[in-house]
Amino acid sequence: MLGVGQKLPEFKIVGVKPGFNQHEENGVSAFEPVTEASFDGQWKVIFFYPKDFTFVCPTEIAEFARLNREFADRDAVVLGGSTDNEFTKLAWRRDHADLDKLPMWQFADNGGRFARALGVLDEDEGVAQRATFVVDPHNVIQHVYVTSLNVGRAPADTLRVLDALQTDELCPCNRPLGGETLAA
Repeated sequence: MLGVGQKLPEFKIVGVKPGFNQHEENGVSAFEPVTEASFDGQWKVIFFYPKDFTFVCPTEIAEFARLNREFADRDAVVLGGSTDNEFTKLAWRRDHADLDKLPMWQFADNGGRFARALGVLDEDEGVAQRATFVVDPHNVIQHVYVTSLNVGRAPADTLRVLDALQTDELCPCNRPLGGETLAA
């Protein structure tokens, strides 16, 4: 698995734009290619979940979406996805009330190439592990978090870590958003 200080590899995935529930709305496609060069100058919070139409995954996606404005206020784009295709993501948005008109990006890692390049593809299960990467504007990984497929993560803690990373200071344990830093 790639870790802190390593460069995000080259990748190309299908991005599913925020707010879309249909593959085309008002003559605009819901889909856009996303690569390591997308979102220039921004931090990226990239999180993988195992499968669409499951039980734990929508709780995480909905919470990342609820915090999306706070991530955006920190010049970060949130991208959540799985190895399921882009059409499945739109169908899930239409089917699940918490995902309706989702205000953040999702992505389809068709074939699992992106998850494999990051080292988080569970080859036995054929799904991405429940992994989160916080990537700086230079595409350097600054934080990695992986948990069991059965255990959801806490998106508020990812926001806390991003906030701390952006201080470029020493940050104590449990430092709240905007909290004090440490003097060396």
